[in-house]
Amino acid sequence: MDYLPLFFDLKTKPCLVVGGGLVALRKAELLCRAGARVTVVAPKLRQELLSLLQTHQGRAITAPYREELLSGMMLVVAATDDLALNRQLHRDAQARGIPINVVDQPALCSFIFPAIVDRSPLMIAVSSGGSSPVLARLVRARLEALIPSYYGQMARLMGQFRERVKRRFERIESRRTFWERVLYGPVAEQLSVGEEAQAEQWMTRLLAQSEEQQAGEVYLVGAGPGDPDLLTFKALRMMQQADVVLYDRLVSRRVLELCRRDAERIYVGKERDNHAVPQEGINQLLVDLALQGKKVLRLKGGDPFIFGRGGEELELLAEKQIPFQVVPGITAAAACACYAGIPLTHRDYAQSVKFVTGQLKNRSSDLNWPELVHANQTIVFYMGLHRIGHLASQLIAHGKSPETPVAVVQAGSTPQQKVVTGTLATIEAELQQNPLKPPSLIIVGEVVELHKKLAWYQGAEEDGHPVLSLRE
Repeated sequence: MDYLPLFFDLKTKPCLVVGGGLVALRKAELLCRAGARVTVVAPKLRQELLSLLQTHQGRAITAPYREELLSGMMLVVAATDDLALNRQLHRDAQARGIPINVVDQPALCSFIFPAIVDRSPLMIAVSSGGSSPVLARLVRARLEALIPSYYGQMARLMGQFRERVKRRFERIESRRTFWERVLYGPVAEQLSVGEEAQAEQWMTRLLAQSEEQQAGEVYLVGAGPGDPDLLTFKALRMMQQADVVLYDRLVSRRVLELCRRDAERIYVGKERDNHAVPQEGINQLLVDLALQGKKVLRLKGGDPFIFGRGGEELELLAEKQIPFQVVPGITAAAACACYAGIPLTHRDYAQSVKFVTGQLKNRSSDLNWPELVHANQTIVFYMGLHRIGHLASQLIAHGKSPETPVAVVQAGSTPQQKVVTGTLATIEAELQQNPLKPPSLIIVGEVVELHKKLAWYQGAEEDGHPVLSLRE
């Protein structure tokens, strides 16, 4: 470890900045935000620096640096391009035991400024030890995107209740459990939408409950089509806080790895002629686990409310008055079409799109065929791969041209993605030549013609072997 990360309390403490340019302004702004009493010295100071010091009761000295200015200072920042002056500042500060930062010269620094994620009072500092500030800023930017803005409010609220929680729960384990419920429950949800008063009311309500009254909760989360980069921030948050994860066949391994490491994992996937757990059993399992006080994640491929049977699972939860939250995911139709270069709508080809399941309950497929054959419309069939011949013949029988383009996309957005194209008349034969397997999506419509022009994603590598689109 090259540097020990520390957090200085600089409120009302005297700090010196040497330099009058843009870099000096940025460092002075940072010190002022921390509450320091800032003195800036340079033969010439920018107007913005003068205004900043006036606003924060700082001091401006329009003159060259002199050593006696270091007297009483807590820390020093050298923000000049004069190498000789920077070296002198380093020697003078070191002789007096004052921490010094010389901007862009790590060898002359006894401390460095990190890249900061500010969710005051929660603070996160990122540093590369001066070797790569650009990398540190990149990491900070990613953290900024991942860490909700309301975490600062959460930290302040937790601070207000900290002593009350200590008095309420004698055991450390009980306190930790309580704070986890705060961070992962309705208090956090209220803060995330700006309802501070409601969040405080929820905090008080939770504090009044006994440990036995602490009910579980179910998170119904859309895992998207398989690419973990397509998950929502809220989905990731739910995945990290669950005690138990129930996941189905369509949840990719890379997505599942993002769940909390110590969470119990239960596979409840369904394949053709092979249901690991019947749907009624899944519904009851969600209830049973929640009644044990657990945070239960029901992770479903795609979007839970688009042919995901999410509504069926929630009905029993609502009946049993078990709290639940639903997080939408990117549905397979949007992802497969996008990664295959097939716009679902296009002014020249299709002005509407229909999502249809190729297989209804009890394997029936009593579809409204006349509704599906309208012109200038894209049709997307879920779960229809094994019935594609029947689907194509029915569309033709009800008036769709046999020459209507068709694309079948296997495992869209993942390294296993493959695409086979044809027409309603030829697609079954094409699949006999180039067989695909579930999960595969069927797209019917003139927009499929754009696949050859717009497709950009052709898979990646799996176990070191390239997996490419069949359109090559």
